[in-house]
Amino acid sequence: MATPAQWLQGARPRTLPAAVSPVLAGSGVASYDGHFVWWKAGLALVVALALQVAVNYANDYSDGIRGTDDERVGPLRLTGSRLATPQAVKRAAFLAFGVAGIAGLALAATTAWWLVAVGVLCILAAWYYTGGSRPYGYAGLGEVMVFVFFGLVAVAGTHYVQAERWSWPALYAAVGVGALACALLVANNLRDIPTDTVAGKLTLAVRLGDGRTRALYALLVLAAAAAVVAVAVSTTWWALVGLGFLLVAVPAARTVASGALGPALIPVLAGTGRAELAWAVLVAVPLGLAR
Repeated sequence: MATPAQWLQGARPRTLPAAVSPVLAGSGVASYDGHFVWWKAGLALVVALALQVAVNYANDYSDGIRGTDDERVGPLRLTGSRLATPQAVKRAAFLAFGVAGIAGLALAATTAWWLVAVGVLCILAAWYYTGGSRPYGYAGLGEVMVFVFFGLVAVAGTHYVQAERWSWPALYAAVGVGALACALLVANNLRDIPTDTVAGKLTLAVRLGDGRTRALYALLVLAAAAAVVAVAVSTTWWALVGLGFLLVAVPAARTVASGALGPALIPVLAGTGRAELAWAVLVAVPLGLAR
């Protein structure tokens, strides 16, 4: 029987910046536009956090029953370590999906009902990352879907539910946040190349190999920096403060470039998460103050 502390570990709290950051970035752009709505931003945050926890538990369940997590280098997995039954972990995932769905319905009811379809797609993408008979995470498509759903959809969606219109700055912000969310997954999959290869999990890192995966990580950090510049050009030059995220991202990138392996890459996950959060805060605050 897993303890509450172990269930918390299973929720992977180090990944939660990937849920908070899109809401901060989208709300920052909405504030600059003069359309910030605090309670809609709050509901969007509930949706994002619940979906992140849900995908983490769903991944724990699906990888666990496949045996992918039998030999792990990274943080605790509830199913793979036999600390919780697969059914219990699956229920936890569905409970989190339910919380996200309720908050999402409230946003759709007060904005536009077509957002329900977007929410359904988000839940399906979260489940079939490692779930189902042909999970796309095992086919090297995880980074693409993270960019789409934790970048484009999450940031632009947060902005849209408040402003009820689209904007280029929101798209640029979505690219920046999405790039760092991808970098987080790239670092995770880089660490797991040996065990994923044995388990037959063909992640993008397994397909690219060690060297090109490390290069991809650096490219994603550079893309996030370029996105800061794009946001500044389309809004206010004060948004260039966002380049301060590099103070956090560069040490993590150096660790990746150094050839670190296995447990030595675990701090990169936390560092990348902090870099994503720093990106969102350092861009959103100047946008809000500029208004």
